[in-house]
Amino acid sequence: MSTSTDTRPEISADEFAWLARFLHAMTGIDLKPGKEAMVMGRLDRRLRHFGLTSYSEYFRRLGDGDPLETRLVVDLLTTNETSFFREPAHFDFLDGWLADLPRNQRVRIWSAASSSGEEVWTIAMTLAERLGTDGDWEIVGTDISSRVLETAQRALYPVEAAQRIPQNLLRKYCLKGRDEYEGYLAISPALTEHARFRSANLINLPSDLGTFDVVFLRNVMIYFNAETKGQLVRQVEGMIRPGGYLFVSHSESVNGLGSGLRMIQPSVYRAGAGDD
Repeated sequence: MSTSTDTRPEISADEFAWLARFLHAMTGIDLKPGKEAMVMGRLDRRLRHFGLTSYSEYFRRLGDGDPLETRLVVDLLTTNETSFFREPAHFDFLDGWLADLPRNQRVRIWSAASSSGEEVWTIAMTLAERLGTDGDWEIVGTDISSRVLETAQRALYPVEAAQRIPQNLLRKYCLKGRDEYEGYLAISPALTEHARFRSANLINLPSDLGTFDVVFLRNVMIYFNAETKGQLVRQVEGMIRPGGYLFVSHSESVNGLGSGLRMIQPSVYRAGAGDD
């Protein structure tokens, strides 16, 4: 009779509660009960890597402050779902705002949870169409996950990811891969020279990001509790130039979070004292 040595350990309620506190302290994410299977699926390989038989043993390593393992856990447990031209009404609004700008005005836009970069490149295509690829504009993309930032900086995607990109923009701003890059598309250098990416934790933002005309803060607050949402929105509000805009996802709202942002339409908010 053979015995299996490949039995996956179960995460206990106390272990899950410890991880939830740890993840909240590191990222602000509110890990709810019911995610135990997801946690085990994503962390099981790390336990096996270290030859551990319980999550408590693994969490002691995290609690001892191993920075590389902590970053890896954050990468594994943060959700990074995105796509080109996701929630297209925002880009229609952005295009209309750009159309009314003075031609020589500099534009800075922040993609605050940029994930693997599709949002940044969608913004870039929208800006390039209105301001030209030689215009004075910059996009800053930030994310807590180093793994997705590497993809964003590489600016190389499977062709299937391009299904939502309009054909005229696809032809102008995307390059078809050849040889070992067959089946991939690359974002044109005419766009990539306007964007930069950096690691940033939304609950402990770098002080040198500067201010922005528009901030995209989409599909991230759903992972935070009300207190963390309020702190984040108020901090982001202070980084938006008067009259500038904040975009959140259509499933999110900043109402009741103590900010001075004014809703222009669902999921679009205006900051400060700009003229209408």
